[in-house]
Amino acid sequence: MAGPANGQPIIIKKKKSGGGEGHHGGAWKVAYADFVTAMMAFFLLMWLLNATTEKQRKGIADYFSPTIPLNRVSGGGDGAFGGDTVFAEDALPQAGTGATSVNPSQEAKASGAQSQPFEKEQEEQRLEEVRDKLMALSGESDVHQEMMKHITTRVTDEGLVIELFDTDTVPLFTAETALPGALLERIAAMLVRVTSIVKNPMAVEGHVRARPIVVNQNPVWDLSTGRAEAMRQLLIQQHLPDARVIRVTGHADREPAVRNTMSPRNNRLEIILLRQVK
Repeated sequence: MAGPANGQPIIIKKKKSGGGEGHHGGAWKVAYADFVTAMMAFFLLMWLLNATTEKQRKGIADYFSPTIPLNRVSGGGDGAFGGDTVFAEDALPQAGTGATSVNPSQEAKASGAQSQPFEKEQEEQRLEEVRDKLMALSGESDVHQEMMKHITTRVTDEGLVIELFDTDTVPLFTAETALPGALLERIAAMLVRVTSIVKNPMAVEGHVRARPIVVNQNPVWDLSTGRAEAMRQLLIQQHLPDARVIRVTGHADREPAVRNTMSPRNNRLEIILLRQVK
């Protein structure tokens, strides 16, 4: 029996279930973890820059540099050279007129090309010895406790910086003048005695605090230069060889040591033992 002529065909629709509106995955967690790790690395870097000396920072940089060996001579394995590198003394030819870094030629000795790294290391050790004596880091010090309140040191690319500064109660100079006080005279005598263990040339730099008001003739330039020159004269009076001081500079109030530019802490002198070996 046939269906009605005007009957419509039956259409069956099949819907595929896609699982609904599921969660969007955990990709954001990975991105957040990377962000937290980067911030931790950043704050660790900031702490290292603030808590280490210039020498220590250079050592850290050398450690992570792939072009600088961690040791002067690295192991070469147990192969043909018996654990030595091709640059080891006993791995080089023993015949002929060639020279090595251990046994340099007379020309190399005369030019100083082979001795410079050793001399640089020796100079570094001597500057560290001066610093230890000033800051009692070696267990003994030639510095009286009263003087140590006015002294700090740091090692820079230029050399060993010995900083002498005012405290809130005890200035090194008569107020607003370049006339040294009795304490600074004793410090100068001590510095000549301690620094006599090295022959490095010296630089003397003067810094002063900012003035609270603007005046027509600001004395900070003349005052900082005058104090640096007064310190040079004190050192000479204590029998420091005149030729060792090769630079006397006044920086006025342009390089404050603390955020408050008018703080007495900014009244300071810097005696720099300059490096001789670059």
